[in-house]
Amino acid sequence: MAKQDIAKKAAKPAKVVKPAGRVLRLGVIGQGRSGRNIHTEFLKNVPEKFKIVAVSDLLADRCERAATEYGCATYQDYREMINDKSLNLDLVVNSSFSHMHAPISKEIMLAGLNVLSEKPFARTSDEVKELIGVSKQTGRLLAVFQQSRFAPYYRKINEILLSGVLGRIKMVKIAFNNFARRYDWQTLQAFNAGGLFNTGPHPMDQALGFIGRDIMPNVWCKMDVVNSLGDADDFCKVMLSYPGRPIIDLEVCSNSHFNPYVYQVYGTYGSLTGTMNRIEWKYYKPEEAPPVKLIREPLPGPSYCSDKLEFQSEAWEVPAEEKDLFNSTSARFYDNLYDALTKGTALVITPEQVGQQIAVIEECHRQNPLPRKF
Repeated sequence: MAKQDIAKKAAKPAKVVKPAGRVLRLGVIGQGRSGRNIHTEFLKNVPEKFKIVAVSDLLADRCERAATEYGCATYQDYREMINDKSLNLDLVVNSSFSHMHAPISKEIMLAGLNVLSEKPFARTSDEVKELIGVSKQTGRLLAVFQQSRFAPYYRKINEILLSGVLGRIKMVKIAFNNFARRYDWQTLQAFNAGGLFNTGPHPMDQALGFIGRDIMPNVWCKMDVVNSLGDADDFCKVMLSYPGRPIIDLEVCSNSHFNPYVYQVYGTYGSLTGTMNRIEWKYYKPEEAPPVKLIREPLPGPSYCSDKLEFQSEAWEVPAEEKDLFNSTSARFYDNLYDALTKGTALVITPEQVGQQIAVIEECHRQNPLPRKF
């Protein structure tokens, strides 16, 4: 398994550092579920670090609501916002439609502003490479909101696997499943939608930490439209492999009521199972295991192999202070982003790492060209 990626650091961002301790002035594009519920509603509670000074949304009533709730300037055209120099913006949060993430992030950087893009970061790896190039060209910080990298259950699983108690890891199974009939724009291929582009970036980002962020894995994928009213996938099964690395078995499906686990891990000394709230693992200590030898002859009597292994059992439950998963992960993500902008601290989650994820998702779609109906 790859080393714990929570601790990995990338090159420090260039030409973006603001004075330490400064309150950063934010503009937010989009006031739908992501822009409002995920970003502005969280950021309004961190006034010592962030101030929402402007919001853009196509719908007038959302602009009116934002003006009332946050006391900020509002724009129905995001271009007016990012080009309004009087706002003195330090960062723009791009929560536009998924198919607009890449082009709008490019516009933001070319306007001289730092950008935080919602997921999915882009549709293709070529788009990712272009965005990274624009970031280097302009000296603007480019970040992607993959906050699930900071999830307490994911950090705990990393800790357990790195401890070595489960031995060599052979397979990691991840299931982000539910049962739903979705009918909004997130079901349409034309909007870069579907389960793998919408929900998938969270478990895919975690999965790539186990197989390694330094390689392009072998990809096998099956996708289909089952309950969705659109033409984008709501069933996705992915297998990732690479010589000498764990096999990754990943599901993102909207047709399963029964989700007994989010994670399962198979190791040579033991195994693990768990949800986002509780993890259990069992293992034996090889130095304490009774010696066994291969016997080629028939065993005497009506007998069978008997291995007297003594298993250790452990369990973990999410700490009370992190039971609010969204606020916990968002706080850690935004703390790192704030430090990157004010102290030059390296981003934990780099655009290059997310580019690996987009390359995998792109290959999944290449293998499954679903018919476009809308």
